[in-house]
Amino acid sequence: MSRIDDTLDFIPIRIAVLTVSDTRGIEEDRSGAALVEMITEAGHILADRKIITDDRPLIRDQLRTWIDTPEVDVVISTGGTGLTGRDVTVEAHRDVYEKEIDAFGTVFTIVSMQKIGTSAVQSRATGGVAGGTYLFALPGSTGACKDAWNEILKWQLDYRHKPCNFVQILPRLDEHLRRK
Repeated sequence: MSRIDDTLDFIPIRIAVLTVSDTRGIEEDRSGAALVEMITEAGHILADRKIITDDRPLIRDQLRTWIDTPEVDVVISTGGTGLTGRDVTVEAHRDVYEKEIDAFGTVFTIVSMQKIGTSAVQSRATGGVAGGTYLFALPGSTGACKDAWNEILKWQLDYRHKPCNFVQILPRLDEHLRRK
């Protein structure tokens, strides 16, 4: 189970938040606001925050911009993971992934099942890695963002978490891109 090793120092990481919505502005973006609050309360750094429409090329371009930004270690998007025609966030994420973190979606589904039962099948939450940056696509509901953060990301983005975490291997994510 999740365990924090208090003998280790906390390492803050730089996280960008992307809200994907055709209808929300900053005032209405409760999911993005919740992510920002949880990120900063945990001691991490909010690297950037944007809201863009449900447009695959726009989402993909914003992800690539942050992947190419050394001041961004992690991108968390919210919205556009459902099944409707406008839900294209997962496809945009997969356009840029070098590796998909398959178990992220599985664990998110398990967490969601405990909260919303079989309705969890309607989410396509996903995670991956590109250019040394972690990318996570979460549903647009505030509850789903809180569940993903509190049950998965809070732990995996804490260097002190045992037996392993994403922060430990962050410096090695792009080792295949470095010259030998």
